Amino acid sequence: MAAAPEVKSADANVQAGAISTIVLGFATDPMARWAWPDPSVYLRTMPRFVNAFGGRAFEHGTAYITEGARAVALWLPPGVEPDEAEMDAIMEETLRPEISEDIGAVMKGMAEHHPLEPHWYLPVIATDPTWFGQGLGTLLMKHALRRCDEEGIAAYLESSNPRNISLYERHGFKITGRIQSGSSPVLTPMLRPASRAL
Repeated sequence: MAAAPEVKSADANVQAGAISTIVLGFATDPMARWAWPDPSVYLRTMPRFVNAFGGRAFEHGTAYITEGARAVALWLPPGVEPDEAEMDAIMEETLRPEISEDIGAVMKGMAEHHPLEPHWYLPVIATDPTWFGQGLGTLLMKHALRRCDEEGIAAYLESSNPRNISLYERHGFKITGRIQSGSSPVLTPMLRPASRAL
């Protein structure tokens, strides 16, 4: 029987490859493609956006990958935030003017739903589409949530793809609201309460 794939912390040496996996994994994501429907704009912008949104995970040893960076999860530890100034700059440069008001409302909704208590935040998790259905996302979730339980700290995410909600629910996340504005797809905030490992 083959050994289960290993989860490792990704450092700066594999950062570009890990971000490429996320870009591939989000190629059909409703929110990402609403923001950047033009393929060349998406491919040019998404790596920068992912780095601003979750890239600080690489600095903290909390960017987790499976072998060959086939699946990647960027977790931000309690107190570590996305680079909002860079995210704003990217969106100002690249977004179509007709959606800027709706994006602003979505970002405001994200800020309002963010828990106030200390928590681990998952800005992005993605699998290279070639490796969908192999359980790699589940493996990454279990790896990170084990640490949340050891520390007795909550975990939080926003699901930008309705297809992934059941995966998160299986790992103890509960829907805490709904974020949507105008033409935007729905973003679903989800919280996994703090619990201690037994």
